[in-house]
Amino acid sequence: MSRPQTGRNNPAGFVGDTGPVIPGIQLLIAGLPLFSELGMADIARIAAGCREKSLAKGDVLFHKGDAPRGIYVVLSGQIKLAFPSTRGVEKVVDIVGPRQSFGEAPVFTERPFPVTAEALTDTRVVMVSSGVLLDLIDGDRAFARKMLAGLSMRLHSLVQDVEAYSLRSSMQRVVGFLLEQGADAVAVDPGGEIELPATKQVIASRLNLTPETLSRVFHALSGAGLITVSGKQVTIHDIRRLRDHQL
Repeated sequence: MSRPQTGRNNPAGFVGDTGPVIPGIQLLIAGLPLFSELGMADIARIAAGCREKSLAKGDVLFHKGDAPRGIYVVLSGQIKLAFPSTRGVEKVVDIVGPRQSFGEAPVFTERPFPVTAEALTDTRVVMVSSGVLLDLIDGDRAFARKMLAGLSMRLHSLVQDVEAYSLRSSMQRVVGFLLEQGADAVAVDPGGEIELPATKQVIASRLNLTPETLSRVFHALSGAGLITVSGKQVTIHDIRRLRDHQL
């Protein structure tokens, strides 16, 4: 039996209650790893339960402690997930970009969001109704396994983060981050140019570094002729030498 759709699944600021489905939303959902094995009938059900919202840079999508109403998918822009602090210092957990989802765990545990989600740039997101997702889990074992696999990968990523913070030097963390960001740019060419996904302060928090430490590492890499930094643009001059610098 389908769960009733209540006002909790359509918070203020979301659109799409009535009228046509959000353009292109079915193709977007079908392309996400979480939903890639579903049939078109289930994809259509999910799409019908989606609500869209536009955020300006700095807008908060939800605060730590808010009750979950669904999971979110970024259409364009970037969302920062962070633990806020009363002292004004935050810990950035993740930076979520287009075609990535977030907020799954609180929906299934029925617990409040453990982080605050804030737009780093002008951003568009869709919220996938928790009611539709839970109905799919109840009726489709394959989908439930897919959801568990996705959550397990998130857990694995968090464990990797803890390992990096505990065992890797600041240089290794920064080089690893640059290699990850530049994977496509340097796939063919031994060098390439990448754009940092956020401000240096946000990236430093994501890597569990102070902004001053991040600046020192960038300066050291630049001095070694491995990269050139100009604002948010980073040119990698030799991917092999940079990779060796991580060892």
